[in-house]
Amino acid sequence: MKKNLLLALIGVSACLALTACGKKEKEAAEAVKPEIIAIEEKTEEEAPSEEVEEEATEELPEGMYYSELTGLPISLDIEKQKPIAAMVDNESSALPHYGLNTADIIYEMVNSTANDRVTRLMVIYKDWGNIEQLGSIRSIRPTNIWVAGEYNAVACHDGGPFYIDAYLAHDYAQHFSGIFSRVNNGKAREFTEYIVKGDLEKAFADSSYSTEYDQYYEGPHFQFTTQGNPIELEGDEATKLDLTAAFKHNKSQLKYNADKNVYEYYEYGSAHVDGETNEVLAFTNVILQKADILQLDKNGYMAYDNFFGDKGKGEGLYIYGGKSTKITWEKKTENGITHYYLENGDELTLNAGMTYIGLIPSDYWDEITLK
Repeated sequence: MKKNLLLALIGVSACLALTACGKKEKEAAEAVKPEIIAIEEKTEEEAPSEEVEEEATEELPEGMYYSELTGLPISLDIEKQKPIAAMVDNESSALPHYGLNTADIIYEMVNSTANDRVTRLMVIYKDWGNIEQLGSIRSIRPTNIWVAGEYNAVACHDGGPFYIDAYLAHDYAQHFSGIFSRVNNGKAREFTEYIVKGDLEKAFADSSYSTEYDQYYEGPHFQFTTQGNPIELEGDEATKLDLTAAFKHNKSQLKYNADKNVYEYYEYGSAHVDGETNEVLAFTNVILQKADILQLDKNGYMAYDNFFGDKGKGEGLYIYGGKSTKITWEKKTENGITHYYLENGDELTLNAGMTYIGLIPSDYWDEITLK
């Protein structure tokens, strides 16, 4: 009896011991468990950094490529298509302009030393098949021919002084002159010529020019970032660019719109508004390029001097996002690309978007102001 009782007590004790051990192990496991959770939570907290990187990487839509003129996605169907370079009258009588807001690059340059150095706009346009109305179109100058050649672009104009003849004779200088549509806008005839839909298709069909880049194409003019990875400048403040000293007749200015991160173009005292869309002409990038002027005769015909070759170099400014930084430029041949460089010698990379390039006469370079 005692023996059986003793065995029973031993069994109960063993069970209690096992229960106690099990309880301690469970408590120990539970005590360790928070540390495991903490480690897992820490790993999960680190994961979003990879997700952020993925969000910053842009996915190119199917059937698109990054334009060599803006860095923005456009149809792959026109990847090999050469652009046009249209001469647009910038006299007040020619306003409002049409079609400039959907261009890729716009140059502003002095067109004559007379008339307070009135400027002309040269519009570089890649997707010209979608043009509804562009202009009005006016005459060309030697500098326009040289710059159009940089893009392997076909110059679109309406004649010009005899000074252009020697340059238009070069094979690289492809151009259409005086063949575009007349629009009845109630103005004098010189302000009525526009490129409208179908004009360029017919012009190419009637010419020996290819619509695609040819042997004179040197490759992309600029290198770009993507929209999701802009390069922020750390230079001087540049929220109002006053170019009126250089472009006295037009009183050209560019004002920074911080909400849209663009520079809006003003002339003749007001914002430049498109005649059809009523949109203000605006640019992501601004390049101001210092260059000399050579007057060709007493009538005011001129060209930019020292523009290529051994003397084809100078200083300038690149402006983006309310800031500016000093750059230099170099153009080695008549139709060769103008390359822009940062002060450290690296070639300039533009932010994706539309670009304004102002050729500022050197005698007024120090009088333009950035605020």
